[in-house]
Amino acid sequence: MSDSRQPGRRGGRTLDDVIDIDEETRYEAVRSRDARFDGEFFFAVETTGIYCRPSCPAVTPKRQNVRYYTTAAAAQGSGFRACRRCRPDAVPGSAEWNVRADVVGRAMRMIGDGVVDREGVPGLAVRLGYSARQVQRQLTAELGAGPVALARAQRAHTARVLLQTTGLPITEIAFAAGFASVRQFNDTIRAVYAMTPTALRDAAPRRGAAGRATPAAGVPLRLAYRGAYQAGAVFDLLAREAVDGIEQVVGEQGGRTYRRTLRLPYGTGIAAVEERDHGVGGWLDTRLHLTDLRDLTTAVQRLRRLFDLDADPYAVDERLGSDPRLAPLVAARPGLRSPGAADPDELAVRVLVGREEAALLVRRHGKALDAPCGTLTHVFPEPGALAGEPGPLGVLGAALADGRVRLDAGADRDDAEAGLLALPVEPGAVAVIRMRALGDPDVALEGEEPVPDTWRPWRSYAGWHLRVT
Repeated sequence: MSDSRQPGRRGGRTLDDVIDIDEETRYEAVRSRDARFDGEFFFAVETTGIYCRPSCPAVTPKRQNVRYYTTAAAAQGSGFRACRRCRPDAVPGSAEWNVRADVVGRAMRMIGDGVVDREGVPGLAVRLGYSARQVQRQLTAELGAGPVALARAQRAHTARVLLQTTGLPITEIAFAAGFASVRQFNDTIRAVYAMTPTALRDAAPRRGAAGRATPAAGVPLRLAYRGAYQAGAVFDLLAREAVDGIEQVVGEQGGRTYRRTLRLPYGTGIAAVEERDHGVGGWLDTRLHLTDLRDLTTAVQRLRRLFDLDADPYAVDERLGSDPRLAPLVAARPGLRSPGAADPDELAVRVLVGREEAALLVRRHGKALDAPCGTLTHVFPEPGALAGEPGPLGVLGAALADGRVRLDAGADRDDAEAGLLALPVEPGAVAVIRMRALGDPDVALEGEEPVPDTWRPWRSYAGWHLRVT
């Protein structure tokens, strides 16, 4: 097994063991309501027909009535409906999919980015370089659900968010969530939540006017994370790197808001993410303004990657905290994250040219928003618009535009790195692109001190501990 497939340990077990851990360990996690396992597996209760996250506060079911699933889609496929109390569809994603470089990991990242909704299973298979049958077989064998079922579970979650946070007509929500028909939407909501869409909307917690936001006011969201989260370090980085016209950080430290524009498959968007600390196992309050609500799922996933919200800080901190050099840093900053990118192509260009030149590119080539929002006026240029620029920038733009280099959610990291190294891009820049644009948790940046193998597979996180002051 390669190093890229060796996640850190949790309670003496690697993440590779999560799928195969014994039932005693799983049941103990359920019995103790261990939030560390939320998103890593789900459990269902045969006597109630409900599936939950491990930390569900309900009465612990009898061991003989419990079944375990790797994904919510697998539980739904077995006929179980989502618990209304713990909302298992809202848990952070499994950290395993960001760590893994194999077909299943890449497929899960692309499904999260909405590829199946936009291009179907054939499109997913083409991107992976496999046949649709092979993709179906591998996902079903390991996860208990194929790509259609996994995408269906994601659509149901998106629909629930829109039903419970906006006043959009139900018909509009059906298509915005990615369903092909209103009938398919209705059937799925009944199967997953055991409620009609109208009843699900009526069951939403009342949060004043924000609880029924209008499209103009945006979609309010809570982006969940597990464990500790060092929000200040992430917002400090975003403030230092903010590019005029597409990003800004406003407010005082501890209560800042990061705002940025997004170039999405169906339109554009503006995201506002708040820094406020909600504690261990909390969330980042977010509001999304989208020109096309079909982009909601994609926008959410890209923000999750930017803020590294699906990381497993328990595994990272346990591994790095056992090293004498890193132990005091980990103790001082538990849950330090490795920020990614909201737009991988954009990140690659910014690494190459720097902040000031990136701002000039925005003014020269960026697409202007239909309605500017404060200092946010453009979305970052598409790679094709930069292909005519002189020097390495033009070469990179052309390679990204014609697909010779792919940095999307499901890109093969080794192939992408080889493609970048074939261009006039310095190896140090390639390493940064691999770490942030491709979300690789195990990158040692060029020029840094040699690192021990015991830091694998979390060298990216170790580097942030050494760089953050």
